[in-house]
Amino acid sequence: MTTGAVPSRGGRIIDLSHPLRSGMPVFPGDPEVRIGTAATIPEVGVHVMSLELGSHSGTHVDAPSHSIDGAATIDTVDLGRLMGPVRVIPVTGLEPRTRIEVDAVSEHLAAVRPGEIVLFRTDWSTRFGEPEYLDHPFLDASVAVALLRAGVTVMGVDTLNPDETPLDDAAPRLPFHDVFLAAGGLIIENLTNLGRITAAAPHFVGLPLAIAGGDGSPLRAVVIEEADAAD
Repeated sequence: MTTGAVPSRGGRIIDLSHPLRSGMPVFPGDPEVRIGTAATIPEVGVHVMSLELGSHSGTHVDAPSHSIDGAATIDTVDLGRLMGPVRVIPVTGLEPRTRIEVDAVSEHLAAVRPGEIVLFRTDWSTRFGEPEYLDHPFLDASVAVALLRAGVTVMGVDTLNPDETPLDDAAPRLPFHDVFLAAGGLIIENLTNLGRITAAAPHFVGLPLAIAGGDGSPLRAVVIEEADAAD
């Protein structure tokens, strides 16, 4: 996986995305990711890969239609919403399946400005690919309410899911999703490298595929730090 920051003109780019690969972790019940070879240069002169995956594979964004019937699909989302100032809220050092109540992050939320993209850093991404990745801490639905009241409509986590991930429930309750997506919000999941963001005013960019009628999409999520703010 990509680690560290990549120098760029005017600053550096921090990759927040897990590479897509066969067998990577997915939400229980989602399609497995299978990436293979469809054509090779020795055979036909070009190399082509075959991709089989769900719309919520790897680092991805949930459209409102993911859990709200008739809501906006990913191809209708204003891309400008997924580019802008980002604030990282640390909630590290937690035990597996810890519920993060709004009181635990209220001080950070008080500093949030409308329109910011808010990312919750648990550092659970270091467990990506391991069985315990599914036992991540999760956000209480009251945090979704507080974000919306603060004017935040795009948020993300470095876990599989902002809600608690069930192990054997075919139709799990997802209260954070229900509140945030019902208000037209966007949820970014499976982020990584949030601890590498050090600038005072970082800028987030994460663009989805234009999947017609899509309920979500993998994306390449990055943070751009200006040269005078980067390490």
